[in-house]
Amino acid sequence: MNGVPVGHPRTEAGAKAAAANYVTTGGSTDVLTKKAARHRALSVMAADSAKETLTAKADRDAKSVADALQGDSRRPDKAIARTAVLSTHVLGHDEDEAMMRLWTTNVRGNLSGPPPTAAFESVTVTLVWESGDWKLHDMSRTTGLVTPIDVRQASNVAEDFSDYVATSASDPVLSGSTGDDGFPAGYAREEVGAQAAAVSAVMLYGDPRFFADSTWRSRMLAATAAPSVLDSAMSDAEATGQLVAENRGLGTDGKTRDGSELITRTAVLATRTIAQSRHAASVELWTASVGGFAGSDEAQRPQIGFLRMTVDLVWSDGTWKTTAVTPSEPLVPAPPALHESAPAERFAGMGGASHAPALA
Repeated sequence: MNGVPVGHPRTEAGAKAAAANYVTTGGSTDVLTKKAARHRALSVMAADSAKETLTAKADRDAKSVADALQGDSRRPDKAIARTAVLSTHVLGHDEDEAMMRLWTTNVRGNLSGPPPTAAFESVTVTLVWESGDWKLHDMSRTTGLVTPIDVRQASNVAEDFSDYVATSASDPVLSGSTGDDGFPAGYAREEVGAQAAAVSAVMLYGDPRFFADSTWRSRMLAATAAPSVLDSAMSDAEATGQLVAENRGLGTDGKTRDGSELITRTAVLATRTIAQSRHAASVELWTASVGGFAGSDEAQRPQIGFLRMTVDLVWSDGTWKTTAVTPSEPLVPAPPALHESAPAERFAGMGGASHAPALA
């Protein structure tokens, strides 16, 4: 509705999804560059008692980033504004209210200027249940944990980001809906369903349990991979998981023998459909993946990598299932300006299952 995802379930996962969707929408190109679109979005997202305050705050936020998004040519149609949610910490939740703290990375800039720049934020979101959905009651932002960009990745030039302007790609939409097994429920047999299945797949492949817990890994693949590739997917995943566990001395709790915690997350900045039919789909995702360890060893401090990934899917068993998840070319923004990376120990808790964002 007015470009805002609606219809979140009245559950903790639904509140997580609403918080992520509202933060992503609030950081989108149209909301940041077009006053009318911004006000329409706030009319949907905000609780009745908070509409005026949140709209004024959104106007101030948009003004503060206007120059970066206009670029050298003053062309808002060439703006890049994308947000990915890396973790969600539930501070409080019941059936009427919820408070979440999201760790996000956003990428902003313009194709006519220098490369878009990455930033990290800690966003505290307060929600209330109103008119049959979670509504935004308050939102505050501070600088989030800064993690260095993977040393193997160099920044792309601005024009390389052209596939991810507002008219060429979509923001991910998280639903918070899962089946009885805790994995994604069936997806609709249409383009948005295939995109959602692709988003959930890469998020699950980036979950720390994928590397630390062989039982969870097998259940996840059984729920998401197509039957035709399930055996090979499980074999490859088992080899990857064992390699990481043995090399790092990793236990099923995601911690090493010295108590360091594995931190891995994959979040999605944007989605593009490459091919789509009734029976198969191919979706390209622009992703942000964090990997490393929270502990005393700064050499193992989590780093972030920015990759394009192609997810191939087929329609099987009444839903979209993956046949391949393939990393492709990096698409790397400039690093955060004037912010030092956080010490490794401060990332503790960001990788745990309880802090995982809701699925699409």
